[in-house]
Amino acid sequence: MADDLEGVLAAVGPRLRELRRRRRTTLTELSSATGISVSTLSRLESGQRRPTLELLLPLARAHGVQIDELVGAPPTGDPRVHMRPIQRGDLTMVPLTRRAGGVQAYKLIFASGRSTPDPKTHEGYEWMYVLNGHLRVVLGDRDMVLEPGEAAEFDTRVPHWFGSLDGAPVEVLSLFGPQGERAHLRVGATRTRPSP
Repeated sequence: MADDLEGVLAAVGPRLRELRRRRRTTLTELSSATGISVSTLSRLESGQRRPTLELLLPLARAHGVQIDELVGAPPTGDPRVHMRPIQRGDLTMVPLTRRAGGVQAYKLIFASGRSTPDPKTHEGYEWMYVLNGHLRVVLGDRDMVLEPGEAAEFDTRVPHWFGSLDGAPVEVLSLFGPQGERAHLRVGATRTRPSP
C-alpha cells in the first residue's frame, strides 16, 4: 500500500510539468496564477517536493483539470466527460462530444505560431465562436478578424484557414457537422481585413 502511494506521488511531478508545457506556461506565470512560489513549483515538478492537497488544488484550478488527473486516479464512475486534448502542430483540439456522426463540438486553441495561411477544404459545415483572442479567418478570398463574442458559419468546401492575428493564443468553440447540417444562428465578422 505504501509503495502504491509513493508511486502515485512520484508520478505527479511529471504530470504537472507536462500540463504546464502543453499550456505553454512558464513557472513564473503559474506562480502568479496560483500563489505558489516558483521554487516550490520547480521542486514539485522535479519530484523534490511531495505534493499536498494545499498545493494540488490551486494547480488543478490553474490548469483547468480535476485533481484526479494530476494524481492519475482510476475512473470512478463519474458521469462527467473528461476528454483528452488532441495536439496537431500549433493547434490543440479538446473534443466536447463523444458520439459518432452528427454535429461534433470542440474547443480549439490556436497557439501563437499559427500565422501563415495554408487554406484547406473538406466536406462539412462549421460554426465557430471566439472565446478569447483575435482569430484571423481566411475564407475563400476573404480575410477577416473575429473578436471575442463573434461567430462565423461556413461551408468547409470553401478553402479556409484560421490562426492568431496578433501572435497571442486564441480560444474558439467550434461545431462541425456533415455537409448540410448548420447552426441556427448566423453572424458575420464586423471587421474585414484587407487581403495581403
